[in-house]
Amino acid sequence: MAWQVFRGSDAVRRGLLSRHHLRGASWVRLRQDVYADARLDRDHALACRAVLLRMPPGTLIAGPSAAYLHGVEHAADFTDDVHVLLPAMVRADSHPGVRVHHAPMISTCSGLLVPAGAAPTGRGLPRDRPPDPTMPPIQATPPDRNRPTDRIRRQNQSGPPDRTKPPNQSGPPDRTKPPDPNGPPPRTAPAVCAWETAVWADPVRAVGIIDGLLRLGAVSQSGLATEAARNTGRPGGRRASWVFSLTDGCAQSPPESHLRVRLMFAGLPQPVAQHPVRVSTGVVLHPDLAWPEFRVAVEYNGRWHLDADRMHRDRRRLNQLVEAGWLVLHVTGRRLRSEFPPLVREIRAALVARGWRP
Repeated sequence: MAWQVFRGSDAVRRGLLSRHHLRGASWVRLRQDVYADARLDRDHALACRAVLLRMPPGTLIAGPSAAYLHGVEHAADFTDDVHVLLPAMVRADSHPGVRVHHAPMISTCSGLLVPAGAAPTGRGLPRDRPPDPTMPPIQATPPDRNRPTDRIRRQNQSGPPDRTKPPNQSGPPDRTKPPDPNGPPPRTAPAVCAWETAVWADPVRAVGIIDGLLRLGAVSQSGLATEAARNTGRPGGRRASWVFSLTDGCAQSPPESHLRVRLMFAGLPQPVAQHPVRVSTGVVLHPDLAWPEFRVAVEYNGRWHLDADRMHRDRRRLNQLVEAGWLVLHVTGRRLRSEFPPLVREIRAALVARGWRP
């Protein structure tokens, strides 16, 4: 059971471990009857693997949880709820820490059909409990060995013989069998999980996650537009299209995405992320946020800016932007979290002083 996630009852029944062993320091209890090797990283991928062991066949990791598996590490952490998508005709008991969503049925002249790939297992759909209409059709992403999260890669490259990689497959995983609990968790495709995130999550957080997918190249703006058009008539479609319109994939960190969207929600004109500014030395600088028409820029200073070398470069950048005629304001994480209204007033005043008329 080394480096694995498993059902405790299965391990005891097979004689691999005793109940006394499960209470030892070598194993960590993740959920009821779900255990893992204590050496595994406590990340959201581990939480997803644990949840899938208690879900019916055909379950996919979805929304922000799927975005994490596609490489957006700030999309979720170990303690966050795991979002799962079940086929329309499948029901599962609720569990703490799990957000269960159901794929919609497709209405046709011959009746209601479950989308292709869904396993026709579980109890029938109760008439008084229709499926969640906000979910896109199931679209699974085959296990991608070229884009694992860094922590999954570290686990696969160290320790005992690698038991986490499934055998080679030429197509999507077989939905009629439970997924390998130690392989890459099955999840919705990047464009689909972006749509799910836009519908399910707070808009500011959703934009940060989708910007991360864009920055990684997991999805493109045209891919988002296609997904929005495909779901335009579905409840949640207008919200997803609106959230997609706020994304650009140019932000270098989640706080930069959050700052851009919150400033727009506060009534300021839409800033341009990473706008190119050529300074007198010929170097092209890219302020985090800019209003080129008014030559006003905002730089977000996270904790990494406290490094002495980074601070030196930041000050040199500031001087070069000021010499080029730009007014530059700085935003720290603390101000973004707890002093946002005064921050908005300062930026608004700077824009007005440079000619903006609200």
